[in-house]
Amino acid sequence: MTVSRVLIANRGEIAVRIIRACQALRIETVLAVSAADRESLPARLANRTICIGPASASESYLNRNAIISAAIGTGSDALHPGYGFLAESSELAQACADEGVCFIGPKPQQIHQMGNKIQARILARQFGLPTLPGSEKIHSYEEAAAIAERIGLPLMMKAAAGGGGRGMKIVREIKELREMFASASAEARAAFGDDTLYLERYIANARHIEVQVLGDSFGNVIHLGERDCSMQRRHQKLVEEAPAPAISELLREEIRQAAVTLARNFGYENAGTVEFIVDQDAGAFFFLEMNTRIQVEHPVTEMITGIDLVQEQLRVARGEKLRFSQSDVSFRGHAIECRINAELPEQGFRPSPGLITEWLPPEGPNIRLDTHCYTGYTVPMFYDSMLGKLIVYGTDRAEAVDRMVRALELFTVSGINTTLAFQHFMISHPEFAAGRVNTHLVDELITQLLAKSRAA
Repeated sequence: MTVSRVLIANRGEIAVRIIRACQALRIETVLAVSAADRESLPARLANRTICIGPASASESYLNRNAIISAAIGTGSDALHPGYGFLAESSELAQACADEGVCFIGPKPQQIHQMGNKIQARILARQFGLPTLPGSEKIHSYEEAAAIAERIGLPLMMKAAAGGGGRGMKIVREIKELREMFASASAEARAAFGDDTLYLERYIANARHIEVQVLGDSFGNVIHLGERDCSMQRRHQKLVEEAPAPAISELLREEIRQAAVTLARNFGYENAGTVEFIVDQDAGAFFFLEMNTRIQVEHPVTEMITGIDLVQEQLRVARGEKLRFSQSDVSFRGHAIECRINAELPEQGFRPSPGLITEWLPPEGPNIRLDTHCYTGYTVPMFYDSMLGKLIVYGTDRAEAVDRMVRALELFTVSGINTTLAFQHFMISHPEFAAGRVNTHLVDELITQLLAKSRAA
C-alpha cells in the first residue's frame, strides 16, 4: 500500500512528533487543526494545514466526519490519529477503511475488542493471562454489593468503555458503594456515552507496568520491553521510565511474554501497549487493559532500543513486514520521561494557560524534549495542559535520575505556571531515587510538598 500523504488528526507535541517521522520517510503531511491552532508549531511544520472546526474539541478534533472529509478533500491516502481524541475510535478506523484511507493503527475490530475493558478481560483470560478477581458488567447497586461481598474490599470500580481515570472509584467501605456506583456511572456516561461499570480487586501496593508491542499483517508480533508508569496522580501518568526498576528478571520476562501472547493470539497489527498491575506484596501481575495506539510515553522505549516507533507505525500501516525479529531487539541503559504541564500544583493542579514569554529548555547529550512550545506561544485554554515531555537517557538508572534532576533545574519557562518544580521535587525524592515506587507515591509527595509550603 502506498502512503505518500498523511493527514494528522491531532495537535500539540504528538503532531510535531508524527510530522518529524513522516519527514524522515519522505511522506507529505497535512495537519488538521482547530481554529485555535492555526498558528501552532505543528501548523508551521506541516506541508499543508486544513481547519476542521472551531476551538472546541467536540467540534474539531472529536468531529469524525470533519476529519474524514479533510482526509478525502486533501487527497491524503493515510490518517494518523496520534493519541487521545479519536485515536482509539473504531468508528474512525472503520470510516477510513470505508473511504479507502489507510488508518495508521490497528484494524477497527481490534480497537473495538480492546476498547471495551470487560471484553478485553475475557479475551485476556482466554489466552491464559492472569486477571484480577472481579466481575463482568454490573447492572445495579445491589449486584455490585453482592459482588463486593464475594471478592472482598477494597475494590476498584471502573468504566468498561473508558480510560484515563474517568469513571474509576476506589471502594474501601461497603457504605460508600451506593454513592460511588451512581457517581461512576454518571461520570462514565458523560465521558464515553456508556455507563457500563465493572469491578476488580484493588491492589494497595501496586506498580503499573506496561509492555510496548509491535505487530504486522504477516502475523509477526514482538515486544520492545516494558515501562514503569506507577508515578500517577488521579490515574494520570506523570513520570515514566524504561526498563521497570526493582523487579526480578523472571517477573520482567513473564510480563513481556504475556503481552506478546495477547497481541499474537488476536493478530494485532501496528503499535500497541498491554498494561498490567503488579502486586508488589504478592510478587504477582495481572492484565489491566490494552491501548491500541501510540502512547504518550513511547520516547523512553525509543531511547533504550534505538527504534523509532512512529516510523514503524507508518511502515506497518503501508503493508511492510517488521524489519526485525525479537532477537534483533536489544536494550541498553535507562530512560526517564517527565510530563511538563501548564498547571499550578499548589492549587490542585489548576490549568495555567497564557503567553509563554520565555522558553529555555535544557540541552546536551542524552536529553530530548518533545514539545510544540516556544517563546511567544500562547497556550490555549481549550485542551490538555501538557507543554511537552522531557526525556533523558543514562547508562544506568542512577545516571538517568541525576541527569533528569539537572535537566529540570536548567529548564526555564516564564509567563505561565508549570509543573517543573514539582517534577524536580519528585525525581529528587529518596523514594523515587531508590526505585521504591507505587501508584500512591505521587499522592504522598503532594501531601509532603503542600505541608512544606505551608510551613515556609
